[in-house]
Amino acid sequence: MKTYSYYVLDVFSNVRYKGNPLAVVLTDSDLDTASYADIAREFGYSETSFIYYSKREKALKVRSFTPTGFEVGGAGHNLLGAVAAAILIELDIFSGQEQTQFVVMKDDVIDLSIDLSVRKAPIIGMRQSPASILATVPREDVARALSLDAGQVLSEDLYPAVVSTEATHLMVPLKDTAALRAATVEKKLLIKIAEHYGFEGFYCFTILDSDPNYLAQARFFNPGIGIDEDPATGSAAGPLAGYLQQMGYVKPATDYQILQGVEIGRPSVIHFNAGPDGIWISGSAVIVMEGKIHI
Repeated sequence: MKTYSYYVLDVFSNVRYKGNPLAVVLTDSDLDTASYADIAREFGYSETSFIYYSKREKALKVRSFTPTGFEVGGAGHNLLGAVAAAILIELDIFSGQEQTQFVVMKDDVIDLSIDLSVRKAPIIGMRQSPASILATVPREDVARALSLDAGQVLSEDLYPAVVSTEATHLMVPLKDTAALRAATVEKKLLIKIAEHYGFEGFYCFTILDSDPNYLAQARFFNPGIGIDEDPATGSAAGPLAGYLQQMGYVKPATDYQILQGVEIGRPSVIHFNAGPDGIWISGSAVIVMEGKIHI
């Protein structure tokens, strides 16, 4: 039997019991796939991350799994929380790096920015690739999968679009916050559409014209990998940032905020900045609990 330490963090929040909960397990090397899946299922969060420091790569190595055993990549809450955990427990993960700070997510190198001005809730920035719009999806199909009227899904200057950075999701512009609240997933339809168009989840959003704090409010559904609704989804916020920039809603190299998770009582704040070198997604995380796990 081996014993590992774990921490549970609330991610994309600087206060506890908000944001997206994430378990982070400290290992000393890669585990077998069955162990990753068993531990992720035991925690039951949308994702569980596993971390250790690689002397060979001079970086923190991160792997993340859903409760169904699906491995998740990209720069989302699973990576942000993993890096925050390492910083909060004072692991030395950057001293071997020279000019830029980075981590290795499975096999991908992801650049970071670190703000320690609030020591108990560090702000972690993660760079995603520039966004690409890959396809459009008929709004009637999207509306049916979300149990909405077709008129509640926008289709003119904003329209349902499959957008990719490191991850690929469907951006779903909705008419207003009432439509956002009313959205209810028809799981089989959503999975069918996702498989047909080659994306992972539905990122539903509405532009908040009258709110000075947030550009948009969002909800994320991805039942195909066991996520009924996610309180905060950095891997989808990046594609949304790039999409809105291409549609003229976002100025380059300007800071914006997305509000997510309100409908399920876990409000989360995702910061983004779409610049020439890619899309930076950032936010805070705080430790809620810790313990030991045996395998």
